[in-house]
Amino acid sequence: MFSHFLESDEIYKPEQIHDVLKMVRPNFRFTKTGYDTRLKCKIKYFNIPCAFDIETSSFFRSTGNGAEKCACMYEWTFGIYGAVIVGRTWDEFKTMMIELYDELKLSEEKRLLIFVHNLSYEFQFIRKHFEWLNVFSLEIRKPVYAISSLGFEFRCSYLLSGYSLDRLGKQLQKYHVEKLTGALDYSKIRHCKTPMSDKEIAYCVNDVRVVMAYIAERIEQDGDLSKIPLTKTGYVRQFCRESCFVNSDTPKDRYKKLRYLEIMKGLTLEPDEYRQLKRAFQGGFTHANPFYSGKVVKYITSFDFTSSYPCVMIAEQFPMSKGELIEITSRDEFYKNLKLYCCLFDVEFVGLESKVFYDSYISESRCWQQDRVLAQNGRVVSAGRICITITEQDFMIIRKFYKWDHMRIGNFRRYRRGYLPTDFVRAILKLYGDKTTLKGVDGREVDYLKSKEMLNSCYGMSVTDIVRDEVIYTEDWQELRTPDIEETIKRYNESKTRFLFYAWGVWVTAYARRNLFSGICEFGGDYLYSDTDSIKVRNAEKHMDYINKYNELIREQLCRAMDYHKIDHAAIEPETIQGVKKCLGVWDFDGHYEMFKTLGAKRYLVRYSDDERNGKNKGKFSLTVSGLNKSVCVPYMLNRYGESGIMENFTDDLYIPANYTGKNTHTYIDERRKGTVIDYLGNPGNYDELSSVHLEAADYSLSIPREYRDYIIGLETKEL
Repeated sequence: MFSHFLESDEIYKPEQIHDVLKMVRPNFRFTKTGYDTRLKCKIKYFNIPCAFDIETSSFFRSTGNGAEKCACMYEWTFGIYGAVIVGRTWDEFKTMMIELYDELKLSEEKRLLIFVHNLSYEFQFIRKHFEWLNVFSLEIRKPVYAISSLGFEFRCSYLLSGYSLDRLGKQLQKYHVEKLTGALDYSKIRHCKTPMSDKEIAYCVNDVRVVMAYIAERIEQDGDLSKIPLTKTGYVRQFCRESCFVNSDTPKDRYKKLRYLEIMKGLTLEPDEYRQLKRAFQGGFTHANPFYSGKVVKYITSFDFTSSYPCVMIAEQFPMSKGELIEITSRDEFYKNLKLYCCLFDVEFVGLESKVFYDSYISESRCWQQDRVLAQNGRVVSAGRICITITEQDFMIIRKFYKWDHMRIGNFRRYRRGYLPTDFVRAILKLYGDKTTLKGVDGREVDYLKSKEMLNSCYGMSVTDIVRDEVIYTEDWQELRTPDIEETIKRYNESKTRFLFYAWGVWVTAYARRNLFSGICEFGGDYLYSDTDSIKVRNAEKHMDYINKYNELIREQLCRAMDYHKIDHAAIEPETIQGVKKCLGVWDFDGHYEMFKTLGAKRYLVRYSDDERNGKNKGKFSLTVSGLNKSVCVPYMLNRYGESGIMENFTDDLYIPANYTGKNTHTYIDERRKGTVIDYLGNPGNYDELSSVHLEAADYSLSIPREYRDYIIGLETKEL
């Protein structure tokens, strides 16, 4: 039934909302009654897909003080159960919404859930047109949902899917709707009276149809609109919690749940301990060998780990007890604890100096005290004195890569080591197995995508902040409330639904960095660049013994874990549709480059070789620069410099004009702006925005910090 409306070319006007409801209302059903813990009331939703989107123009107007940024909405699209309504003014939209409220008899308890792709943008335009009962945001100006007093609940479908609208349309499996591209020229100023062609209207309509189709698929797959989580991570959290606790009420499963709860009861935190864990937590390691920075290097091989974080979550042992604060009285006692326990401690290094030239491990930003630090691209090369918080895994890496005059240890905590709970491990293995075996299988595309996304989220949910500032919605978004850490940690410790321990996430990344640094250490002078779970190197053939040996060792380590959990070894290396075994955590070929050039972390340009293993990338240029869209930037650079000059001109003074960066500067306007604007056709039109967002294409200048440039010059001088 839904596909019938989705495939219809009919577009309705706001005043036709009664006709639309008469047509689609017979398909409306309610979700099961739930409970809103924030508003403390029972709720139910109309179990239907709804979506909303706007198109806007940004411009400047003259004032007595110069140019002032402005923006106006010139078209809105609302979709309900496949039917699409298009309007041009806010008065039309509000009138339609009030009629929806009346006809559907909406209330705080009976709601219509409306999805918006990138709610933070649309919300800035609509937020002063409605009264809000609750706005939940992860960050200032980034609402996850907003509940109006009229019973409309707006949610962000981008946070739910994790995909751009274009990619979301390509991921649809049942209701095939693709986002149209190129129909709207956003550089042209429009207002609500500007004529729009059928092609332009179709572009707007399809944006909403893509979101409705996605939500319709989610309803069918999840069984109920109320079961759709707020964000993408919610799916993996729900799956893993059910795997660990089990919902059935058999004696065996009740015992299983009680056993898991008993594990969690023993994994509690103290406020000071949580602060120390936060100081120790680091994400992935991304850095370049400064010796090769700015140089074009030929014939490079890229390796990456197969599912690095899931691998260490299964293969390694983690804190499985309450932290014990002890005093270290001798060097032997220190190293004995590092060997036997998961250890967390503060450390002061005096007279610190790097042993190697090709990379530095300690991040300057993680040093909470420092003196006379020499850093290269954010990494400490030497220091008169630094204080950092680390795990035993970090210390093992630091010991290999640095030397120092004196070291002092404080706040030393140790945890009993153990494998993660078997039920949690089974959940991770199930997701990895599905990701591997379902890839490319006809009819299982949805299951494959779901398992792939959920696998990647298993680690992320383990390091979600326990004590996070609460964003309080106000007229100017400025209010942050820091929860009481004592009370928040107490609730965390006593939770009967908790199945994770924050410390686990701290060690996940520590183990993964250790594995990555085993490769950096092995390749030494042949190492060029690394990023979390990948490494780019010269002379790969000289180091294949290491690659093969490492892969053997990680497989043996995984098998030992499987023996402990009493799980079949086949679970760590499921087979692809082609019958190829894909073992977790091994170094795998990730590409061969004819040319490679890096200017530091998250800044490199490659040309893939004609190696057949490069697949669709064969012979292509690819750019990775944080903040640049390679799909528009690379064609610009090729057009400007040609294939022969693109590498030469990828330097620290590279400039990319605004139209070729794929970036926009967002300026949030919280005060009312009204007036008259001339559109691209020369026609005047009125605008009146209570709040808005001005978008402006941003240019990009690639610059290297002076300290890093000086360090590179120093290396070259030493080489000479």
